[in-house]
Amino acid sequence: MTEYRHEYKYRIDARQKAVLQLRAQGVLERDAHAGADGEYLIRSLYFDSPDDVCFFENENGDDPREKYRIRFYNCDTSRISLECKAKTRGMTKKTACPLTFDQCMQFMAGGIPEPEREVSTRQTAMFTQMQLKCLRPVVIVQYSRMPFVCGVGNVRVTFDDCIVSSNDIAGFLRPEIPLRSVLGTGESILEVKWDELLPAYIKEQLALDSLQWMSFSKYYLCRKYNCYGGVRA
Repeated sequence: MTEYRHEYKYRIDARQKAVLQLRAQGVLERDAHAGADGEYLIRSLYFDSPDDVCFFENENGDDPREKYRIRFYNCDTSRISLECKAKTRGMTKKTACPLTFDQCMQFMAGGIPEPEREVSTRQTAMFTQMQLKCLRPVVIVQYSRMPFVCGVGNVRVTFDDCIVSSNDIAGFLRPEIPLRSVLGTGESILEVKWDELLPAYIKEQLALDSLQWMSFSKYYLCRKYNCYGGVRA
């Protein structure tokens, strides 16, 4: 994905989630990448500078801003990607490139690996930017996602549950690591993303006008309340 998209986030409770998931099933398609239960697991390793520029940009609501992360799904380390998520004028854009297992290990150790020659120039550009910004790994974010999609407007609606964090950077690729919950019991995050058009029937079915939109960063929350005592690491 290379274009900027609208992205709205809502913090919802268990009752709201149950109702909205039923409504979403009525007007949206299941994401083909989801498992039999309609969900998949996301684990990301986020980066920041030595003076925590990304953390404070999130705290201050700066615009534009961007952050880098390494991500893989369902504990499958055969497909690992490096992503840069940028925010400008309230809209977001995600740029991604593949990583090898060894490259990921080098990033986890605080280094910047050599780009693969056969990979597009995007990897070289992303590695260079991370080096210029002196980025290093700071926190792991993990959660379960139930995604729905609609071709009209390229709409994506997701319910994110069990958001947890860890400072066990060395264990990022291991199936089991120590984790700490960062949301209240029964709380979830509803995300609604689209290109130029959010069809009115989807907006109405999800009753978005009755929900409280919020600026929410999983990275920021996990850094602020990490798994070793509730202070920034």
